[in-house]
Amino acid sequence: MTGSDDFVLDLLQSRGIVSDSHVAEAREHAQLGGTSVVDALILLKRVSEDDVLHLVAAEYGMDTFEFSSDFKIPPDVVAAVPTDIARRYHIVPVMRNEGTLTVAMSDPSDLEALDSIRYILRTDVEGVVASRKAIERALEYYYGDVGDSVESFLEEMTEGSLDIGEVATTDVTTETSEEEDDEAPIIRLVSLLILEAFRTRTSDIHLEPMEKRFRIRYRIDGVLHEVENPPKYLQNNILSRLKLMAGMDLSEHRVPQDGRIRVPAMGRELDLRVSDIPCSHGESIVMRILDKSSVMLGISELGFLEDDQQTILKIISFPDGIFLVTGPTGSGKTTSLYSFLHTLNQPTRKIITAEDPVEYELSGINQVQINAEIGLSFSHALRSMLRQAPNVIMVGEIRDAETGEIAINAALTGHLVFSTLHTNDAPSAITRLIDMGIKPFLVASAVRAIMAQRLVRRMCKNCPEPHQPTADEIESLGLPADHFADAKLMVGRGCSECNGGYKGRMGIYEIFILEDNIQELIYAKADSGQIRTKAIANGMRTLRQDGLRKASIGLTSLEEVIRSTVGDDQE
Repeated sequence: MTGSDDFVLDLLQSRGIVSDSHVAEAREHAQLGGTSVVDALILLKRVSEDDVLHLVAAEYGMDTFEFSSDFKIPPDVVAAVPTDIARRYHIVPVMRNEGTLTVAMSDPSDLEALDSIRYILRTDVEGVVASRKAIERALEYYYGDVGDSVESFLEEMTEGSLDIGEVATTDVTTETSEEEDDEAPIIRLVSLLILEAFRTRTSDIHLEPMEKRFRIRYRIDGVLHEVENPPKYLQNNILSRLKLMAGMDLSEHRVPQDGRIRVPAMGRELDLRVSDIPCSHGESIVMRILDKSSVMLGISELGFLEDDQQTILKIISFPDGIFLVTGPTGSGKTTSLYSFLHTLNQPTRKIITAEDPVEYELSGINQVQINAEIGLSFSHALRSMLRQAPNVIMVGEIRDAETGEIAINAALTGHLVFSTLHTNDAPSAITRLIDMGIKPFLVASAVRAIMAQRLVRRMCKNCPEPHQPTADEIESLGLPADHFADAKLMVGRGCSECNGGYKGRMGIYEIFILEDNIQELIYAKADSGQIRTKAIANGMRTLRQDGLRKASIGLTSLEEVIRSTVGDDQE
């Protein structure tokens, strides 16, 4: 929806268009459906999208615009804005009058975009407001699709209609040399690979040299999918192009390298973290697409149900103590931590983080990049951070006893500390800290809560259908056959809007609060099994139990819960 969600909500309520009860209903719906509150109000028909557009446009002194079927934008007006500018700022020129160009935009609060367009085009520009979907349709109609598909482009290559030249293996020293080759087939192919990954909500692009083929896979919602593979003879050209874009040494093929790529795509700038490692049949490259919007989520958008959400808000409101988030790589720990920091990020609080690496820049938060080569380790950074008198500290990971002890001392001296550990469940984090060499009484005194998490695919909202659990699912879960008698189990059929019945991901959580009887077990050096049993007796839900709650109301599937919680039991 246009503008800031909170800003639009305030407008709707202050104008009396929606009531407090409508907003409360929409918040609940948004939490379950993974949408914004304003979008939920529209879906619930408490307000129309046109009403919201008119309201926000009026607030910024703009008119609204509708792309009707009988309205055609003159070709000279379309030509006034180059394709890359229209897509970068997500605008469509609609008319020109006495030297002033009028452009349709979905976010009237983005006044910087208008200023940038005025500067680039050297002309007066004014904005009108249209829906995001209408602008996307207009961009496709007037400027063509984002590009050819990788499949069709490769077909042209294999038919021999495109001449494939060798990619230079020397550094590019000027922008001009790259611009001259901008239409070269390899450059187009690499751009298409990245754009298609972005369009399909891919988190990682894997380029893997095999013995007789060059495999490319996209990780979508946590699952790898193989796409159309380029011919093997293009392998070196593609890899060289990517290394060039990432600022790597093109002549080095023996040692791993890391780099970053920034490219414009569909109205925004994509940031990709690139890892290159030599393998048996060539260099394997993995590109992680870093999307800042994916980590700037509110707590309600992470997948917490209402009771767990209230628990988390209570935990992060503590004035001091340690809150640990655990789970394997790729389980969403960073997203959760950033969401907590985003919630706490107020002018009255000083927040400092130590990260390795700093992948997302957060406005209003002081972020320290760990660099072991110059001696800036987590422990060194943490010591220095304490001299900055912060209220909240985030340590990317507790890797050793020294870092753990400093973090604990910080928690015991009035700081709220967030960090991560790699353990399979929440109670195991206690024994991990003790095994590192941290004294049990310090762990019991400083750690307030621990949260383990996994990611499951979210059910597509457009194609769900009722599901009866299979005998294999019941057996895998170890539950009685009538356990789901009152549940609303769903499975996705698959449609044009999703990927095999799923669209997006959400978290399942195990929230472990250290109560007095848990502290007594820690003092007694109890093992993780005993601590886990007591935590469950205290009311802790396991990862699988939380997953089953969400499957029972149709947010995900039993298949996803079983896949993500193998080895977890109900106890």
